[in-house]
Amino acid sequence: MHKYTNHLVSEKSPYLQQHAHNPVDWYPWSAEAFAKAKQENKPIFLSIGYATCHWCHVMERESFENEDVAKLMNQAFVNIKVDREEHPDIDNVYMKVCMMLTGSGGWPLTIIMTPEQKPFYAATYIPRENSFGRVGMLELIPRIEKAWSSERAEIELAADKIVAALKNNSASPVVNSVAISTLPEMAYQALVQSFDRENGSFGGAPKFPSPAKMNFLLRYWRRTGDKEALQMTEFSLRKIREGGIFDQIGFGAHRYATDSAWLLPHFEKMLYNQAMLAETYVEAFQATGKQSYRETATEIYTYILRDMTAPDGGFYTAEDADSEGEEGKFYVWKHAELNTILDKNELFLAEKIYNIKTGGNYHDEATGAETGLNIPHLQKPLQNIAHELNISYPELKIRLEKIRMKLFKVRELRTHPLKDTKILADWNGLMIGSLATAARGFDSQEYLTAAERAADFVLNRMRGVDGRIFHRWMDGQAAIDGKLDDYAFMIQGLLALYEASFKVKYLEAALKFNDILLKHFYDRPVGVFFMTPDYGDKLLIRPQDIYGGATPSGNAVMLLNLLKLSRLTGKPEYEKMADQIVKHYGKMLTQAPAEFSDVMSALMFAEGPTYEIVISGNPQTEETKKIIKLINQLYLPEKVVVFRPDKDNAAIIKIAPYTESQKMLAGKTTVYICRDTACEAPVVGLDALKKHVLFASSNSIRETKK
Repeated sequence: MHKYTNHLVSEKSPYLQQHAHNPVDWYPWSAEAFAKAKQENKPIFLSIGYATCHWCHVMERESFENEDVAKLMNQAFVNIKVDREEHPDIDNVYMKVCMMLTGSGGWPLTIIMTPEQKPFYAATYIPRENSFGRVGMLELIPRIEKAWSSERAEIELAADKIVAALKNNSASPVVNSVAISTLPEMAYQALVQSFDRENGSFGGAPKFPSPAKMNFLLRYWRRTGDKEALQMTEFSLRKIREGGIFDQIGFGAHRYATDSAWLLPHFEKMLYNQAMLAETYVEAFQATGKQSYRETATEIYTYILRDMTAPDGGFYTAEDADSEGEEGKFYVWKHAELNTILDKNELFLAEKIYNIKTGGNYHDEATGAETGLNIPHLQKPLQNIAHELNISYPELKIRLEKIRMKLFKVRELRTHPLKDTKILADWNGLMIGSLATAARGFDSQEYLTAAERAADFVLNRMRGVDGRIFHRWMDGQAAIDGKLDDYAFMIQGLLALYEASFKVKYLEAALKFNDILLKHFYDRPVGVFFMTPDYGDKLLIRPQDIYGGATPSGNAVMLLNLLKLSRLTGKPEYEKMADQIVKHYGKMLTQAPAEFSDVMSALMFAEGPTYEIVISGNPQTEETKKIIKLINQLYLPEKVVVFRPDKDNAAIIKIAPYTESQKMLAGKTTVYICRDTACEAPVVGLDALKKHVLFASSNSIRETKK
């Protein structure tokens, strides 16, 4: 029986449920909460976080579960809790405010605002009591309460100025001409300068995997032949796989490392970073043919399909960093425990490979003292360790797998971190696209099936009668109007899934979602997309962003989506819309091109050469299947592929009318290849295709572009 129950008790969000029995009288973001604030003439205490956020848990334990703090909050404020993963639009607006007022951001995000949603105070984590010059909740709340009653006019004026600045900062200047061809080179040179040559990736601690930057480098290498771009990518991918940021025992990647050497992770696991990082490993395999990249991608997908997939096919959101009140407890090991699990020879290998030490292999960040705990990680490639131990590489891998499985089985008996089981349309779109890319690159029916099940879940369970997406599914309920990212990421995933399955329904769904975006999200005079639709709740501003963060921005994803849709459908108006996005954000892109790596990849696609490939044939014949497999294995990110079946082809011809005349010739599967709208002679049959310049070598276009 709970001592307290507040207005969050009926909410579906796991994050809001965590706070449903706080003594703080929390409300969800709702008309009821704002009406109460106006009626009682109180400011609003807005707290934004998410279920797997470590410092959100800390602030809850310190303050929101504390009766003294709660009494002050309930007296001074109307208190609103928001799950940033449910309401990324609300988070976006008020994170901008926090960045404006404090110069930094993060979660938990704390905003104090008027009943009209106008902010006048912003912070992230706030301790319960004053600490190291940081004001605590017990002092802050009475101070604000007093100011609200005695300095109301000044507060209102300050809030109006903040809102005005927010609106002004949201207006991006238009640059009418952008030298597209120079931006990728500028981005590349900036990445060369910021590259960490000791540990990989870019910058210092905290260290993020940055898959978008590595994807750009792969494309830059393929286009220019610059070996350093490939070397930076490969070195980073190896270091990530060997580091503590990668779960060596259960697979999957933690969100980021708190140090520059990838040893000590922030232990939460997010669906989006699994999707994007795995796809980078898939592309690295396609580009280089190195099996280690395929193995790492497979390990990440193993984690997703084992631990993060709902029975009906959708993908869960995240796993927490904490268990039993401690961050990382689920993932770390004491030497003595390993001694009881492994035999003498196995323990020796574990010490050698995973760098296990008696006193622990990492120190407490605050005190520098030994922790007595170990994070399994590698400090050198397995091939090197095999050579040192005079063991064959295959034999060492077999022995290591036996050790790993022993540890995994023991770890499964521990108290698991919280799993956030809500299903988000946008993050599912990322994983659908990632699995579809792997299905093509690895010729994997398992991954194709998983991608289709997730896509069908979103299409069948997370749409309204008008075809609009709902953002979130939880406990049998789809809710919250879809945002730009939901549509953009799902379009991206559906386009990849179409090219992996050639099921026209996925291409049709992508076009339907694109139509909804153009109708309800598109700022036609400006030529970019709002984050929110023209229906539903209204915020202080309708955000428009090209800068992403942990995930790409919806406008960046739509830039490439529109380019691909233009090539797939033959409609030049989509390409013109993509061009307008670049023009609108041109000044921002030229100031820091490396920070927009996903945009740089799209710009290289736009600049060309691009390849439109139409396969015309009987989908059931072995020759057709082999041709599809051959094309799928090619690392050619500037291609789009359409399949025109010899029969029942009305649906694809309706979408892509140019395919009507692209028929099978001489009774054989025929491939039509166009380069930058200039079409070559049809290639008839598998043998002829193998001799085509695209397939002459693993780096075909790079080799021939001289």
